[in-house]
Amino acid sequence: MEICKASNKELRWMKRTYLEAFPRSERKPFGIMKQKAAQGIMELLVIREKNQLVGLAITVLHKDMVLLDYFAIHRKFRGQNYGSDALRLLKERYQDRRLILEIELPDEAAPNQEERLRRKRFYLRNGMQETELRVCVFRVPMEVLTDGKPLTYEEYHGLYRDSIGTVFARKVTRLSAS
Repeated sequence: MEICKASNKELRWMKRTYLEAFPRSERKPFGIMKQKAAQGIMELLVIREKNQLVGLAITVLHKDMVLLDYFAIHRKFRGQNYGSDALRLLKERYQDRRLILEIELPDEAAPNQEERLRRKRFYLRNGMQETELRVCVFRVPMEVLTDGKPLTYEEYHGLYRDSIGTVFARKVTRLSAS
C-alpha cells in the first residue's frame, strides 16, 4: 500500500469519492482545497493498493501540526483493513508533526449514532487518543483526537485561521464543557 499526492487524473476520482463519503454539512469546496494544495497548505492524497485506488486523505499542514481533514476508504474496500494500514502510513508520513483529526460527537439522538461509535472505536484502536477538545465545525459538533501529543484549543483554532483563512475559522468554535 502507498499514499501519495493525487495526480490530475486521480483528482477526478478523489472528488467523486469525497462527495460520496462526506455529508454536505461537513464538506469544504473541493476547488478551494485544490487551491490550498497548490499553495502547499493542504495535501490531496490517494491511497493505492497494487495500482488500485482504495481511498483518500486530505490534510492541512500548519507549523508542527497536520489535520487529517478528510479520510475515507472507498465503500468497495471497507472492512478489509485498508483504513488501519492507511492510518499507519499517514502517521509515518507525518511522524515529525502532531496528527489531529475531528470526528462527530457521539449522540444517542443522531440517526448515525452507531456509525459515529464505530468510527471512534476505529481511531482509538489505531492509536489515536481522546482530548478534552469539543468543537463545532461548520455547525457540526465534533470531538478532536490526536496521536497523543498535547494540543490546545488556541493551537487547533490557529491551524484553521492561519491555513484555511479567517472566513472558515469563524465557522469553527469551541463547545463548552458539558
